[in-house]
Amino acid sequence: MSQLIRRVLVRSLDDIVVEKAPAPVPGNDELLVRTAVVGVCGSDTHAAAGHHPFIDLPYHPGHEAVGVVVAAGRAAEDFAPGDRVIVEPNLYCGRCAQCRSGRYNICQELKVFGCQTPGALADLFTIPADRVHRVPEGMTDMQAVLVEPLATPVHAVGKAGDLTGRTVAVLGAGPIGLFTLVAARHAGAERIVVTDLRQGKRDRALRLGADAALPADASDLAALARTELGGPADVVFDCVAREQSMAQATDLIAKGGHIVVVGVGAAGTTPIRLDLVQDREIRIEGTLMYTADDYRLALSLISSHSFDTAEIVTATFPLEETAAAFRTSLAPEHVKVVVTVDGP
Repeated sequence: MSQLIRRVLVRSLDDIVVEKAPAPVPGNDELLVRTAVVGVCGSDTHAAAGHHPFIDLPYHPGHEAVGVVVAAGRAAEDFAPGDRVIVEPNLYCGRCAQCRSGRYNICQELKVFGCQTPGALADLFTIPADRVHRVPEGMTDMQAVLVEPLATPVHAVGKAGDLTGRTVAVLGAGPIGLFTLVAARHAGAERIVVTDLRQGKRDRALRLGADAALPADASDLAALARTELGGPADVVFDCVAREQSMAQATDLIAKGGHIVVVGVGAAGTTPIRLDLVQDREIRIEGTLMYTADDYRLALSLISSHSFDTAEIVTATFPLEETAAAFRTSLAPEHVKVVVTVDGP
């Protein structure tokens, strides 16, 4: 009889269970990994609520994952049992024009481990060996689990080009917004304003290096931001991606400026002032996930202690309490909730 493992199944926010399943067996080019820690992403809670446009219910979550290699397929000989690894969850075809150009994050057939395929919220999981990175010596699991969510803002900031001497507004101070602040500061931004509805998150943004943190619902937000920045923002990162935040972005941006949409928008239409986009030559660009270069930079930022990672992880839960972890991650005072796995 095959070994049984614990595995999380999400049917809805009110129906998250830990089920028993046969232990997975690695294919020729795959690794069998024992899970150590998994971060709960906003995408996970959006999906559980039925609001994610690209994740169908039910699903087996877990894409922000750190673990230890248990076994390797014959073609995965670069890894050995005991290696600590971080998952890079984008599963791409390698054949389409985007993949051939190196932009595999927007592969025509992209799937995401833990979103469209079973993920790491389990005792054990399998994954292609080319979809993991080694955890650097001296990096803790709680630091390593932040690499994946940091890589997305690193990629987004890269879209904006050289930020040296430029002014930046970051809309939203959740995990992605705070990491966008960190990445923008590293990229040389001269002044950064962060907005959020919650005072606690604004305070956290200030501790992580924002020059100012403003209430997102202020009636005079654009004027307040311009005062702090010395004028309109050269770049706005919309980490909320809702109608109100996009309206604020077009108010905040300078003529010829660049709006980067980082947050996952709800399915459907979002009104945009196209008259302003045209008249001010505003560039609006989406950004999705990351590539290996973004992972390497994220690893470097965490390894160099360029920011306090303790500001990010605000709660931990064991695997059996994943449902509570999802609920807690929805609480506005929390940033990153992490599930720890103490499996066989």
